Amino acid sequence: MKLTGRRAVSGVVVVVTVLVALAAPRARGDDALPAKEREKIEGLVKAVEDLKDAKFVRNGAEYDGKAAADHMRRKWKKVEKDVHTARDFIRLAATSSIENGKPYLIRFKDGREVESAKFLAGKLDEMEKGAAPANP
Repeated sequence: MKLTGRRAVSGVVVVVTVLVALAAPRARGDDALPAKEREKIEGLVKAVEDLKDAKFVRNGAEYDGKAAADHMRRKWKKVEKDVHTARDFIRLAATSSIENGKPYLIRFKDGREVESAKFLAGKLDEMEKGAAPANP
């Protein structure tokens, strides 16, 4: 059956629309995030959540690992369209306060403090090398 006139144009429009929709990048950032990177980010959040005898310091206040992990997840959600790698996550959601730019810190029981960016970058390096995470 041969289509002519309006039917032919309508058919072409439908085909082009479907092809564009299939070829276009996803609108939501989390859909575009490769599974491997999502696993790394979840691993980083879990590393903070599992910290025992340490406090996460944000804007001068101390939080336990669970509260810190919850904050990171919320912040990740806000910037997800810009997060394409675990390193993006560290930079955009787990490094410093949006309010005042102060770095997030992890304060260990012995009083030692490490910027969260450095701590998480070290954990990520361990993940990418396939090593078992070392104690902080």
